[in-house]
Amino acid sequence: MQLTQLQRSAAQAIVSIFETGRPTGGYGRVTVLQGDTGRLTYGRFQTTLGSGALYFLIKDYVERPGAIYVSALAKYLGRLLKRDGALDHDGALHRTLKAAGEDPVMRQAQDDFFDRNFWTPAVAAARALGVTTPLGVAVIYDSKVHGSFERVRDRTLRQVGPPSAVGEETWISAYVANRRAYLAQHAQPILRKTVYRMAAFERLIRDDNWDLDLPFKVGGFRIDEKTLRAGPAKGRAARILAPADTPMKGDDVREVQARLRELGYGADPTGAYDDDTVELVRKFQEAHGLKVDGAVGPATRASLETARPATPNAAHAEAAPEPAVLAAAPHPA
Repeated sequence: MQLTQLQRSAAQAIVSIFETGRPTGGYGRVTVLQGDTGRLTYGRFQTTLGSGALYFLIKDYVERPGAIYVSALAKYLGRLLKRDGALDHDGALHRTLKAAGEDPVMRQAQDDFFDRNFWTPAVAAARALGVTTPLGVAVIYDSKVHGSFERVRDRTLRQVGPPSAVGEETWISAYVANRRAYLAQHAQPILRKTVYRMAAFERLIRDDNWDLDLPFKVGGFRIDEKTLRAGPAKGRAARILAPADTPMKGDDVREVQARLRELGYGADPTGAYDDDTVELVRKFQEAHGLKVDGAVGPATRASLETARPATPNAAHAEAAPEPAVLAAAPHPA
């Protein structure tokens, strides 16, 4: 069994649509699914906190040379290992994960992680069963990502026997029907809703598209060669804000100023990276052990995103307004 690169990409695109709502996913995507055992999920393939997989992904990332957000994410490893549910609502972590999705090192870490933990095991499981078609591999890959593969595999083997006895197409069709029933009757309501995954596979089976010939549609998305070769959409990387004779201007400057203000540095969100803002950035960098250059690059940006508000320095504290003096209200006679 040897899938072409396009067939492999097509199989992964199907599962990406199920997981992220896009054929090629999003490396910086952060979601929290209430009622799901995964809870906080992250990345192109929605790696979950509840399964423990998010810990291993972040651990892999921070150990890679050149990773930008090492200090900002390494401090969460202990809590990720414990699957701390409070991380579902940790805004600083969520912001850092989103930003890290633009780091090429994180993108490669996610691709390698899913190849190692899901795609390669799915291909091995398909080979062990004698499943060779791209659609059959896609069905097994989806189960490896979503869960329940072994349970449904064993149920299908008991019902119809191995693929070698009934034919691969018959076996995969029975497997999909069994998995639909398994999901539809699941104790967790949120998983009952995921029967749409099986509906998509049933449609491909009805279309006799066992080779995943392009183009085809899943979940309203057209999967074609152009989509697959384009790869995951890349967000616009944050520019480095640096001191200049003519101050840089923009919403990104205003966001940094607003964040400095939240942290007690008293910046006015003017949108201009002027001398006053540069000086406040320098003070922030000095207080957080960063290179003091007045520029907001990846390291300073990550620290801004994860820093906690502190009592502002007296020099930056704003004077509280004097309370208004109210005239005594007349009493009724």
